[in-house]
Amino acid sequence: MNLSNYPSCLIDALAKYGVKPSGNIDWDRCVLDTMKRRASDKAKYAAMEIGNYIKKAEQDRKEAEQAYPDLTDTAVYEMHARLFLYIANNIVIAPQHREFIVDANNKEIIRFLLYYFNNCPLAEEVFPGRGYKLHKNIMLQGGLGIGKTMLMQCFSEYLRRIKSPRFFHNLSVTQMVNYYTIHNNFDRYTFYEEESRGFMPKPENVCLNDVGINDEKKFFGMDTAVLTDDFLLARNDIWAGWGKFAHLTTNLDEQALIKRFTKGDKYGRLVDRFKTYNVIPMNGNSRR
Repeated sequence: MNLSNYPSCLIDALAKYGVKPSGNIDWDRCVLDTMKRRASDKAKYAAMEIGNYIKKAEQDRKEAEQAYPDLTDTAVYEMHARLFLYIANNIVIAPQHREFIVDANNKEIIRFLLYYFNNCPLAEEVFPGRGYKLHKNIMLQGGLGIGKTMLMQCFSEYLRRIKSPRFFHNLSVTQMVNYYTIHNNFDRYTFYEEESRGFMPKPENVCLNDVGINDEKKFFGMDTAVLTDDFLLARNDIWAGWGKFAHLTTNLDEQALIKRFTKGDKYGRLVDRFKTYNVIPMNGNSRR
């Protein structure tokens, strides 16, 4: 093929689209024009797709906001506060034949959690100076029997009954270890890939209770501390990538937590990830 009469710019332009000269200049100019139009159309369609994605994301955000009651309205807040107490007394704690007590040790924590679990910005004003944020996980921290696990059980049931996007499953470290012993994994507690579609896991919000307790013990040969560490690392990725929460309760104070979670992690990754938690201290005597 004689290309001596071809403009070099035409040959170069065709090459950008992976097309070789045919030997007919007029034909190749038409081909080049067609390729340019296709490229332009692709750019337009790509821009339209981006625009549609932005609109869909904004629509999803608005729908998510509408899924929460407006607790900035005092009447709405009071209604949900009464509903929470009704569920706590008549559903969660009723089998124990005792009353759910609200006192100086948990009153403001309950108020914070009502705002927090309903995605209400007033949550960040309940404890000024502590830096609590709506997007962070919850860690309830305090002594034995003061009601940390019970409080989270009550909120789990309350959120389930109002069909909240922030509903979470209430779990224990013992349950997690049992599940691992049976299945040789704890996928259901983390990425939940057994329910995945198209390589997309289905993680859910959870609360793991009594973190850091009895970590020295072996359970049928399983190291509870290792499982807990792996759980926390996985759940941090899930929180960052999927926006799913992993709340915690623990009897360990700040110094005990640092000591426990630097023992098997010389780089301090787990302790650093506790920055993603609203660490809420609870005081008082045992309620059992």
